[in-house]
Amino acid sequence: MHHSMWWRGHGLVGFAVPAESRRYGIMAKTVAGPWDATAVQAWLAARMAAARSDQVVAERTGYTAQDDCDKANAEEMVCTLMAAGTAVTARATFLARLQSLSERDDYIWRGVYNDTRFDRHVRSYIRKLVRMAKTSDGFGNIAHYQ
Repeated sequence: MHHSMWWRGHGLVGFAVPAESRRYGIMAKTVAGPWDATAVQAWLAARMAAARSDQVVAERTGYTAQDDCDKANAEEMVCTLMAAGTAVTARATFLARLQSLSERDDYIWRGVYNDTRFDRHVRSYIRKLVRMAKTSDGFGNIAHYQ
């Protein structure tokens, strides 16, 4: 049975989906919560530790996990640079620091296998932190796997 026939058979064709959801794929949270600098600092420290742990696992895995190692290196670099200094004291300062970090042409860090892939992971992680900082959402989750 074709998947569109399954949807029709279960009465799910024509259910109302808000236009904003269709446009962006999901409903975006637009209201920013209060900025908690201590929670952000704790989250950055937890992510640095998790990234180092992920690097060790990737190094032990070998050649097949080089991309995972580059991804963990990118996460560690961004979190380390953001945790240094007074970047976490206010949301505007944090976002300005992320903006200046994203404007770099290239990124240099230790233990990188593929520079192009590493730069891509760094920019991706910066975008993730910008989304989190704008909404103040996600900094309470300090679990290893996110």
